Amino acid sequence: MEEVIRAENLTKVFNKNIIAVDHINFSVYEGEIFGFLGPNGAGKTTTINMLTTVLKPTEGTASILGFDIVKQANEVRKVIGVVPQEYTADEDLTGYENIMLCADLYGVPRDIARKRALELLELVNLIEFKDKRVETYSGGMRRRLELACGLINRPKILFLDEPTLGLDVQTRAAIWDYIRHLKEEYDMTIFMTTHYLEEADALCNRIAIIDHGKIIANGSPNELKDSLGGDIITITIKENADVTDIISSIEKVKEVKKENNTYRIKAESGEVTAPIIIEALRQKGYTILRLSVSEPTLNEVYLEYTGRAIRDTEESKESIITQRIILRRARGR
Repeated sequence: MEEVIRAENLTKVFNKNIIAVDHINFSVYEGEIFGFLGPNGAGKTTTINMLTTVLKPTEGTASILGFDIVKQANEVRKVIGVVPQEYTADEDLTGYENIMLCADLYGVPRDIARKRALELLELVNLIEFKDKRVETYSGGMRRRLELACGLINRPKILFLDEPTLGLDVQTRAAIWDYIRHLKEEYDMTIFMTTHYLEEADALCNRIAIIDHGKIIANGSPNELKDSLGGDIITITIKENADVTDIISSIEKVKEVKKENNTYRIKAESGEVTAPIIIEALRQKGYTILRLSVSEPTLNEVYLEYTGRAIRDTEESKESIITQRIILRRARGR
């Protein structure tokens, strides 16, 4: 596979002491959907802003289709499309007028732009609303319009920054379908960021987990899950005691992590090992309040590598403000 994005020690420091992105290395290959998975404030948007030439790196280098993001920024901009987190369409213009405006900004000739705009509006099911002002659009319609605007220059690589943030589950699933269709229709390489675990699992060929500006794991969703080496058993006991040694001594138990009275156990053949753990604890007089057995999920992967669930991570003030704006502007569908 041909390498189309390459980052080496890419770093961004703000105000000389806030490290937003910390010496990250990764490659993206032609035709894949590559995902950056992490909480708000992890460095995802800063990475996209560097790759799309909005920000200059503090250290390190990156290239897009062989073009250096600093030395050849104009060439980079010609081959990429960008759909940012924020809604950027002009609410006083129609959907068609917004796409034509983007075409002008990219320098697409008017006769070509008019044909492409109609094709893209058809692609994202907005053709019947093309002459409606964007202020009348729902959140889902706005997001689809942003996708269309990002495609007007026929980019070879499309950057999607939190493409479904603020949308309801049904609309999110619809946007997933559009993203898959884009990849198949145009054989496009897509670089997307998300903090939705199920989104990364459903869409991405490969994922890099980023936390506090560092890439801590990468691979396909299945590779990341397999890296845990077994099923996950979660047990909560009634007693305020430490039963780690009892559980660890059981065959096929690989790892035990304790948090209060709850134990997260990594084990081979969870459905076989769980009853053995239950019996061992009961024989010692312990009462089991809850038990669950699950195959590894991306949430388990994230928990394994970061020590906490993605929903427990703190957001930066800037991320909170941005998300509130987006949520206010997402009107339903």
